[in-house]
Amino acid sequence: MAAADDLAFDPWDPAFVSDPYPAYAALRDRGRVTYYEPTDQWLVPRHADVSALLRDRRLGRTYQHRFTHEDFGRTAPPPEHEPFHTLNDHGMLDLEPPDHTRIRRLVSKAFTPRTVEQLKPYVSRLAGELVDGLVAAGGGDLLTDVAEPLPVAVIAEMLGIPESDRAPLRPWSADICGMYELSPSEDTAARAVRASVEFAEYLRELIAARRKEPGDDLISGLIAAHDEEDRLTEQEMISTAVLLLNAGHEATVNATVNGWWALFRNPDQLAVLRADHSLIPSAVEELMRYDTPLQLFERWVLDEIEIDGTVIPRGAEIAMLFGSANHDPDVFADPERLDLTRADNPHISFSAGIHYCIGAPLARIELAASMAALLEKAPTLGLAAEPERKPNFVIRGLEGLSVTV
Repeated sequence: MAAADDLAFDPWDPAFVSDPYPAYAALRDRGRVTYYEPTDQWLVPRHADVSALLRDRRLGRTYQHRFTHEDFGRTAPPPEHEPFHTLNDHGMLDLEPPDHTRIRRLVSKAFTPRTVEQLKPYVSRLAGELVDGLVAAGGGDLLTDVAEPLPVAVIAEMLGIPESDRAPLRPWSADICGMYELSPSEDTAARAVRASVEFAEYLRELIAARRKEPGDDLISGLIAAHDEEDRLTEQEMISTAVLLLNAGHEATVNATVNGWWALFRNPDQLAVLRADHSLIPSAVEELMRYDTPLQLFERWVLDEIEIDGTVIPRGAEIAMLFGSANHDPDVFADPERLDLTRADNPHISFSAGIHYCIGAPLARIELAASMAALLEKAPTLGLAAEPERKPNFVIRGLEGLSVTV
């Protein structure tokens, strides 16, 4: 069992957050699983193990469908955090079957390949308009001018959130997602609770309005589910809408800026892409692998498991390191090299198993659309200033990305 001071893994060290990949290599060399005392978690760094554990039903995103906090040897969250946990715990990402199955079955009707394909013209048009604005201004912040507004607008449109109501969505999401970091501070928790209350109140009013006057949107569709097997409670509807908004843009925003920052640092690959736009689909996959927007995903051990001779007991927590798995040399040839032509690319940036990202096809369309628009309309796009990385570890992104055209 490793002590904290003999690991290079340190999610609170700015140097580690800036570039965690060397530490991941050391973890993979060390073994298949390592106990990390500061967060009381078992770190799993290798691709084969992460991929298998994401599908292992002895692990769960929650344990409350089977155990009380006391039975599981865990302390209940503080009462003052209750609004966040009520919101979070009723979304399908933090549920297990049968509730997860019921909600996902209903929501997946809005994410069929045909439905997502029909969104392509809208996404492409919006990406083009945003890039036109960036070009007209002579440059700007790629984060706030293109990366954020595109996926936020798309998922808000799908949910039926009026354009005039969308300004708070990104701040609410950012505050709520702060709770997914390791050992969040009380200040972070207070912001998440406040955002949870405000977002839930807004959605409760929107749901009431849609009950009276349904529209052609996802919230109206959730309300109209007549099958008792699929029907959602109001809290499940609220939590589902928040999850779709948060998950529907957070990774896409960060993948966009992480990706362009990687391209600017690898000018040879950017030149290859500029010369051949048909590489956009493989470039999207490689950039998601190369600098993964979600670095870590947690699971509770519901039934004792064994990894490479180490028994991990029920009640323990496993931290699957997506960023490390995506750089595993057993799976990816020369993993530290950005290669936009990489053909065999089984990255796990969208997770796997029953919690595989339901919006992955839409995210790919959005990433490809913004990349195509930038390559076509801003062919000389360049870096104006070296960006600052956000201090967060789990959700990996930049404070901004200043560019010139």
